[in-house]
Amino acid sequence: MENRLKNTKNADVWTAVQHLHKAIAAGGVDPKLLALVHLRTSQINSCSACIYASVTGAKKAGETDERLHNVAAWREAPFYTDAERAALALTEAATRLQDGAEGVTDKIWEEANTHFTEEQISAINLEIALTNFFNRLNRTIKEPAGQTWN
Repeated sequence: MENRLKNTKNADVWTAVQHLHKAIAAGGVDPKLLALVHLRTSQINSCSACIYASVTGAKKAGETDERLHNVAAWREAPFYTDAERAALALTEAATRLQDGAEGVTDKIWEEANTHFTEEQISAINLEIALTNFFNRLNRTIKEPAGQTWN
């Protein structure tokens, strides 16, 4: 696959993205959890570029291969905490809106609220939204896997 855009280095866009990443980091969520959220979102959207980048970033943050390989089956795998499961449920519900799914139910929202502060939930939601944004851009321009953008 070859990228349809030859020049993707718009300084204003990257400045805005850096501000969003700073806002996410300021939310106080473990970077490994944010990487799992990014990975699961990207798996759902079949974005190979973001899957590659999220696995690379997660490993740099100290995530294990065992957990990375099983995030697609997090409900059945024994490797995740209740808080991580709540974040992954929120991730899937917020990402699968186009599938005609119900979206983020009160039950999913309440479960997330039992594990995270409002600031943390805001950061997780922004991570989900930003990942969905990039997944759609990357799929549109056919961004190939193999970059990490860091």
